Amino acid sequence: MKYVEEFQDPQLAERLLADIRATVTRPWALMEVCGGQTHSIIRHGLDQLLPEGLELIHGPGCPVCVTPLEVIDKALEIAARPEVIFCSFGDMLRVPGSRSDLFRVRSEGGDVRVVYSPLDALRVARENPDREVVFFGIGFETTAPPNAMTVYQARRLGVRNFSLLVSHVRVPPAIDAIQNSPDCRVQAYLAAGHVCSVMGTEEYPELARRHRVPIVVTGFEPLDILEGVRRAVRQLERGEHTVDNAYPRAVRAEGNPAAREMLRDVFEVTDRAWRGIGVIPVSGWRLSERYREYDAEHRFSVTGIETLEPAACRSGEVLQGLLKPHECEAFGTTCTPRNPLGATMVSSEGACAAYYLYRRLATPAAAREATPVV
Repeated sequence: MKYVEEFQDPQLAERLLADIRATVTRPWALMEVCGGQTHSIIRHGLDQLLPEGLELIHGPGCPVCVTPLEVIDKALEIAARPEVIFCSFGDMLRVPGSRSDLFRVRSEGGDVRVVYSPLDALRVARENPDREVVFFGIGFETTAPPNAMTVYQARRLGVRNFSLLVSHVRVPPAIDAIQNSPDCRVQAYLAAGHVCSVMGTEEYPELARRHRVPIVVTGFEPLDILEGVRRAVRQLERGEHTVDNAYPRAVRAEGNPAAREMLRDVFEVTDRAWRGIGVIPVSGWRLSERYREYDAEHRFSVTGIETLEPAACRSGEVLQGLLKPHECEAFGTTCTPRNPLGATMVSSEGACAAYYLYRRLATPAAAREATPVV
């Protein structure tokens, strides 16, 4: 815990906040891209410590939340088949599809198992050669390399009863889509440090230049986020729009070359639908032709899926930064972690879940008066 505590020092936090207060001369709106950053911000009350007019907008950086409803429904259909062992990380089990979730499928007899690594699912496949084993591969650039490695290993070992249900998305095209929206209020971005630790920063300078927005690569502890805000505000006040790496202990400009090479081998870029947002061009990955036989959608021919989003769920607006979770009429009443309407209330990185855990009793006015914890 020693090194974590160093990035939660209240005195250092106050120094950063003093610098931010001394720098800000007008209102600014910044978006933190990652759901992990959102949880850190709400948990520690960082948004309440910032000067009046400096707003943090929560972005679509929760991979569970943006997994499209159609893919969830495909997962439910595959998981219900008697010949299938369906493996997933635990946070996907309660994500609602159109009419059910993976917990319900399991309670009705489906063989749905929680694993802690895609390689665990490959092991299950090798131990059960008479069953089809499917791993639910979701996430941003951070989880894509281990999933790619698992498919690579399955092919190398000749494991034919393993497949991957893919719903991987990419961050830079999402930033581009947000900036192209007529409702966009974002003036700077705190980019996700774990994504950049894999992919590097080479895709961001062009976005910063074209949209004239600062992009600061930021970590996840309170001091990381405040330093990211400080650097972003300095750029905004100076009229600058460059990419700044405020997370050098984990991020290099080139990222992780070995992981990127694995991604190029196993996946290919494709258009991808984001739940609550719609299709974003070149924003996702799918298995390349060389590995297409390991694609669960092709293997099980899952087609004809008709999706139905709950009318009361406004998670799409939350994911686009157009609405704070507590401003939704269903928040904390008809929508709770036990009975969620949308994935943003379920995921450990969902904005609605963060507000429910740390600020659910606060009204919009009272939220700014609540006591922050750093």
